Amino acid sequence: MAASLAIASSALSTLYRIVVYLFLQVAPVSKAKYVIPVLYLGYALASHFGAPAFSQVIAVKEEVVAIEQEKSERNGHVVTDVAVQETTTIIPVVEPPTLKSGLSAIIFSVPSPIRALRTVNFVINTLLLLAAAEFVFYPYFDSASGVVYTRIGALYPDAVKIVVRYPAANSTENLVRVVWRQADGKNDSESPWREGPIANLTAERDWVQSVSLRGLWPSTSYEYRFEDLNSTALPYPATPIQFHTAPDPRLYSGSHYRFIASSCMTPNFPYMPLQGRRIKGLDLLADYLWPSKPHSTAPSSAVAQNISDEDLSMSTSPVIQSVNDTSAENVTAPANTTTTVPAPEKSVPPTEFMVFMGDFIYADVPIYFGDDAEAYRRLYRRNYNSPSFRKVYERLPIIHTYDDHEIINNYAGLGNSSLPPYPNATNAFELYNADANYDPIEEGQYYYDFRYGDAAFFVMDTRKYRSDIFSNEPSSHTMLGDKQLTALYNWLGKVNNTAVFKFIVSSVPFTALWTYEALEDTWAAFPYEKSALLSAFQSVPNVIVLSGDRHEFAAIEFAAGDGGHNVLEVSTSPMSMFYVPFIRTLKPRSEEVVNRTREEVIIKEDGNMEVVKHVEEVPREKVLKYIAEGNYKWSTIEVDTRDYAHPVVRVEIMIDGKPAYHLEVLGKPIKLQSTTALGALVPQSLRGMLDRIGLKPSRWF
Repeated sequence: MAASLAIASSALSTLYRIVVYLFLQVAPVSKAKYVIPVLYLGYALASHFGAPAFSQVIAVKEEVVAIEQEKSERNGHVVTDVAVQETTTIIPVVEPPTLKSGLSAIIFSVPSPIRALRTVNFVINTLLLLAAAEFVFYPYFDSASGVVYTRIGALYPDAVKIVVRYPAANSTENLVRVVWRQADGKNDSESPWREGPIANLTAERDWVQSVSLRGLWPSTSYEYRFEDLNSTALPYPATPIQFHTAPDPRLYSGSHYRFIASSCMTPNFPYMPLQGRRIKGLDLLADYLWPSKPHSTAPSSAVAQNISDEDLSMSTSPVIQSVNDTSAENVTAPANTTTTVPAPEKSVPPTEFMVFMGDFIYADVPIYFGDDAEAYRRLYRRNYNSPSFRKVYERLPIIHTYDDHEIINNYAGLGNSSLPPYPNATNAFELYNADANYDPIEEGQYYYDFRYGDAAFFVMDTRKYRSDIFSNEPSSHTMLGDKQLTALYNWLGKVNNTAVFKFIVSSVPFTALWTYEALEDTWAAFPYEKSALLSAFQSVPNVIVLSGDRHEFAAIEFAAGDGGHNVLEVSTSPMSMFYVPFIRTLKPRSEEVVNRTREEVIIKEDGNMEVVKHVEEVPREKVLKYIAEGNYKWSTIEVDTRDYAHPVVRVEIMIDGKPAYHLEVLGKPIKLQSTTALGALVPQSLRGMLDRIGLKPSRWF
C-alpha cells in the first residue's frame, strides 16, 4: 500500500506540473484553477503517507543455533541436542545518487529514498502552486486605485478627445483643467499655454473623464498638460503629452500614414514571477514604434513579388500582392512570373493611431470576480497602471471597440442593455475606453464611424444586439440589429465615392473558415446576415475588414465573381495573450464557390484575334496566409493614396516583435471631388500666429 502511494505521488506530481505549465504558459483555461489545487493536495497526501522507494534490496540469511538438552550416553559421552533455525531478512540498500538519477527525481518526480530530493520536489510543487495563485488573484489585490494617467482618443481635424484620471485625496471630486499649445518643435517652451476644458473628476465615476479640446487646426501638432483652478501645474504628466490632429478629409491631397490594429491582451501572460503589471506585447509594440536604435521595416532579404496575370487584369477588384511569403498558398492565383529585386530602403510614414478591436480586459479569465462594477473597473485600472501600456498610450492615440471578455465569454446581448452583467461591464468600458472614441452615430451606442485622410472607418458593435443562435429560425438571427445595419448600409453609400479605402472593424472574424468554437461566436453563426453584408461590401471598391478574437493571424480573400469587388479581411490577435499550439482550426478555403469569367486572347493563323471566355469556379472565401504561432501579434496598416491612380494599402504583420508577413493591396482608383477647405492650406507657423490673436480655424471651413 505504501509503495503504491509513492508511485501515485510521483504520477500526481508529474500531472500537476504539466497542468500548471499549461495554465501559466500555454492557455489560462478557467477550469485549471480548480484542478491545480486538487492535484497538489493529492500529491501532498500521497507523498506524506507513501513509503520511499529504493533502487535495490538484498536478502540476508541468518542461522540461529539453540542448545535444547544435553544427554549422557552409556559409554560416558555427553550428547547435546542442537536445533538450528534459519531466517531470511530483506535489507534495503540505498545507492549513492548520481547526477542523472537526481535530475530524474526532480524533473519527473521519480520516487526517491533520499529525503533531500523529496524535499526539493515538495518545494518546487509548492512554488508552482504559489505562482498559479499569484496569477489568479493578482488582479483582485492589485486594485490600482491610485493610478493617474492620460491618453488621447479620437482625433478630428479641429478637435481631440482627452482622457484623464486624477484621484483626489480626502475628497469626492477633483477639478482639473487642460491647458494646451501648439507644438512646432522649435520654441515650444516660449509659447504660452491656453486654457482648455475642465474635467470634473468624481469618485462616483472612478475619477476618470473624457473631455473634448476644440478649436484646433488640421494636421497640426499640439501638446497639453494639466493645471488646477489656480493655474498651478500638476505634477503629472512630467512632460507635456503631444498629439497630431487629423487631416481635413475635404482636402484631397493624398494621405500617407500608418495605424496599428490588434486585440486581446491581459497582463503577465505567459506568466513570469512578480511581473503582474507587465504586458509584454505592448513592450514590443513600443520598441517597434519608437526604437532606441532605428531600424528599417523593409525586409532584410530579397523580396519575391508574385502577381498573377489574372490579378493584373482585374480592373474591378483590388490586386493583392504577397511579399516575403513562406507559404505555398498565399496569393490569389498561381504566379506566372517571379521577379527578385533588392530590398528597397523606404521611408516610414508616421503611425497616427491604434484600433483596439476588443478583449481589452479578460473579466472571466482566469477567474470571474462576479457582476460587480468595481470588479470591472479594477481590471481597466490595472491595464492603465501597466508600465508597458503607459509607454504606448501616452504617445499613441487609441480608439476601441469591445468584445465578449469585457463582459463575459461568448456574451450575446439580445438587444437588451439591462441584461446582466452588461450594465456594470459597459459602465467601466464607457468610462475608460468608449467615451474617448469618435462620437457614435446614435447617442448611447458603441458603433461609430470616422474619417482619417482618404480612408473611412466603420467600427461595429458585435455584442449588444447579437441574437441567441440556439433559438428561433437562423434566418432571423442578427449580430448587428436593425439600427446598426441601417447605419452601416448608409455609411457604405456615403463613402462609396468619397473615400479611397473603406475599413470595417469587427471584433470577431467575418470569415466562416474558422471552426471549433468560432462556428458559434463569429460571423459564421449568422450566415444570412453575413451573406447580405458581403454582397453590400462587394458592391463598393476597396473594402478591407479588420478583425481579431481568434488569437491567430489570417488574411482572407472574399471573391466576388464577375461584376463585383473582392474584399480582404485581416484578422490579427492576440496583442498579448495565449495562442493554441499544434491545433489548427482554420480551413484553407470554403466549399461555396463563385463563377469568374476569364478572357483569353487567341491569335489565329490568319492573324485575326479571337477572344475566348472561360468560366471557372473559385472559392467564395480563401486563405491567403495563416499564422497561428505567437503570443504577441499586431498589424501595421499603411495607407498610401498620394498617387490617386495607384492607391495602395500595405500590411505588415508583426509576431513576437518581428516581421512575419507582408501584404500589398492595390486599390481601385476613386475619383474624388475637390474641396474648399482653406484651413488645411494654411502653414503651421501662420496657424500659430492666428491662434494667438484669437482666430479660430472653424471660421476658415
